[in-house]
Amino acid sequence: MTFQITVQPSGRSFSTQPGEVILAAAIREGVGMPYGCKDGACGSCKCQKLSGDVVHGPHQAKALTPEEEAAGWVLTCCAAPKSDVVLMSRQVTEAGAHPIKKMPVRVSSLTRASDDVVVMRLQLPAADPFQYHAGQYVEFLLRDGDRRSYSMANAPHNQGTPAHMELHLRHMPGGKFTDHVFSTLKEKDILRIEGPYGSFFLREDSDLPMVFLASGTGFAPIKALLEHMQHQGISRPVTVYWGGRRPADLYLHDWMLAQAAAMPQLTYVPVVSDALAADAWTGRTGFVHHAVMADFPDLSGHQVYACGAPVVVESARADFTARCGLPADAFFADSFTSAADKAPA
Repeated sequence: MTFQITVQPSGRSFSTQPGEVILAAAIREGVGMPYGCKDGACGSCKCQKLSGDVVHGPHQAKALTPEEEAAGWVLTCCAAPKSDVVLMSRQVTEAGAHPIKKMPVRVSSLTRASDDVVVMRLQLPAADPFQYHAGQYVEFLLRDGDRRSYSMANAPHNQGTPAHMELHLRHMPGGKFTDHVFSTLKEKDILRIEGPYGSFFLREDSDLPMVFLASGTGFAPIKALLEHMQHQGISRPVTVYWGGRRPADLYLHDWMLAQAAAMPQLTYVPVVSDALAADAWTGRTGFVHHAVMADFPDLSGHQVYACGAPVVVESARADFTARCGLPADAFFADSFTSAADKAPA
């Protein structure tokens, strides 16, 4: 059976096909709802059910606890409706949805930014423009049907001629895709992608000051947001916190210093958690989200955009809302879940 899904407070509605989960139907119908991994691991798509019944597929308890499910919360990425459903969810109506496409891309360059990070540039088809919002991601379509997700690190206006996208990939030893990237992938090789996906992009209907929080290669979509802000002349104050274990993990540190010099409203705070004496690190140390809390004990008048390792994003969400007064709907996140993270607990 097909069921009607209504999302409040916007009143947007769409229908699911038999057996289809709510998020897949929303994406198909162009109704923007928050989401991240699409695999029941990150919790970004969690929203409140006002009426109706759903059945959840496999998901991790950290994304939706049994207590939350009993209280009426839903993970739209793995919830199939059993009746018409009414949800309460923040909407992505202000920016609209770009069409999702599958396309071949050619590897134009692979540049080592650190021992375990590659900056990959992909040339896009000349006859098929690719539109996206700064902060969104694409999925690589692997031959065995698996997918791997990576965020665009360049803003849409910065695709260049010929058009390209920039991605930042960290090597996950034993990883099906990154082992290939770091060992056998070559320039001019052809890959297939699908996108754009994700609800992580700048909410431009607000003038609140912002905190951008990145860990590791979670910096990629933050870089795209900064490029977008500069291109659009957005003057909202923004403080960027970028955390890594060692200074080398801040693989575009010099780019960030130059960006801070070029944008008067931008403050850059690099944070290293495990600096060694040989690193000669004189900057901030510790957990990156703790640095935010030390500088902003009151986040009630801010928006936060956080990306990177799930533990960093989840800790920031919990601590900022519970201890710093950040409204839950002012926290926007892209949790970089790996294939291991997505496996049901």
